[in-house]
Amino acid sequence: MTYEECLAKIHAFDKFGSRLGLERMRELLRRLGNPEKTQKVIHVAGTNGKGSTCRYLYCMLLEAGYHVGLYTSPYLERFTERIEYDGAEISHEDLCEATEVVLAKTEEMIAEGWDSPTEFEVVTAIHFWYLAQRPCDYLVLEVGMGGRGDSTNVMEKVLCSIVCSITWDHMQVLGDTLEKIAMEKAGIIKEGCPVVSHVKDPGETLIHAVAIQKHCEYYDLRKEEVTDVVRSTAGYGFTVPYRGKPLAVELSMIGMHQIENAKCAIKAIEIMAEKGQVDITTDQIKRGLRKAVQRGRLEILQRENPTIVIDGAHNDDGVRSLVAAVKENFAGKKILLVVGILADKEVDAMLTQFLSIGCDVAATEPDNPRRLTSKQLAEHVRALGGTAVDAGLYDTACRYAMEQRPNYDVILFSGSLYLIGKIRETLVRDYLTGIR
Repeated sequence: MTYEECLAKIHAFDKFGSRLGLERMRELLRRLGNPEKTQKVIHVAGTNGKGSTCRYLYCMLLEAGYHVGLYTSPYLERFTERIEYDGAEISHEDLCEATEVVLAKTEEMIAEGWDSPTEFEVVTAIHFWYLAQRPCDYLVLEVGMGGRGDSTNVMEKVLCSIVCSITWDHMQVLGDTLEKIAMEKAGIIKEGCPVVSHVKDPGETLIHAVAIQKHCEYYDLRKEEVTDVVRSTAGYGFTVPYRGKPLAVELSMIGMHQIENAKCAIKAIEIMAEKGQVDITTDQIKRGLRKAVQRGRLEILQRENPTIVIDGAHNDDGVRSLVAAVKENFAGKKILLVVGILADKEVDAMLTQFLSIGCDVAATEPDNPRRLTSKQLAEHVRALGGTAVDAGLYDTACRYAMEQRPNYDVILFSGSLYLIGKIRETLVRDYLTGIR
């Protein structure tokens, strides 16, 4: 297969939708020789923050000299972003090889009367098989949706389970209360496996109860305060306890929510170090955290004239974190917000928070059937008392924003990750230079 043919075959499974449950996944992995059983895993769940937490863990372990795999979703610009090993995305050739192996087994399953795996299950199996062909000391594994029935929840050698946050998202699948959502995410907790949480109530109470029920060491990081916080657009610094001593670290990512994510990653490393499961120095921890960058998460593409920022804040809590960071770093600046939102999100709640930064709005829309059109979004903004123009699809919205550069101090692109990836690709290709 060519790379394009490979992607087309993978995406063809999208028609089977998103169906939680592990029976199909376990059967597919059994036919592949159970590649997941060879992996030592740090499993990361949460409504927001899990991608950045995974990146911090991955970079610290790489800095310590280990062979490390990373599985995340969704991708921003390239499909291969989802699967990494030893600091590099999976190659086109390796993706095609792994896809051929996995698709052969899915065809066997279907021929024998099994329901077809979903696209996410196929991609997860591709990752497990690919990683099993290589020396791998650790796998940093991001949950796709929820936890209990997520296809990543087949792992047996879990060293630490992390739940970064619980808030409203995917309610049509995970449940219509925070307790129901928390129960789904608590499904990754394994018997006797340490649990790290930065979850707020009411979800925290349930996560804690499940950890006790399963005889797990439980670490509530809300009770672990950081000191010496330094905020700047170049990154945030802070000091946190680590193995009985203060550890001062610097992040390249910005926002107080990134400190929370980094705390989760540091605590997981600390637990593993104390159990003799990892050998890592504080200097390696510091270097790894500083190197960690998650594209599309409060990413500054241009620092001045004007500052250009992109962030995939795609739910109410994500917008809250973004708005707090904007107020900390760009107070008093004239801001143009280019935003697109899916129609099944809390649109007015998100827009109300965005408008609190005193921005003008250019409404755009993601290339997704669930999208709110740019016209509808502009109408929502005006109904809330804001100023908005209908900027159309992402390409015309990018052109509009670039034409407006002389009029603003900051241009902020935000909203659905389906949108942010396209915007980043367009900005880097057509308007900005020197960005990878």
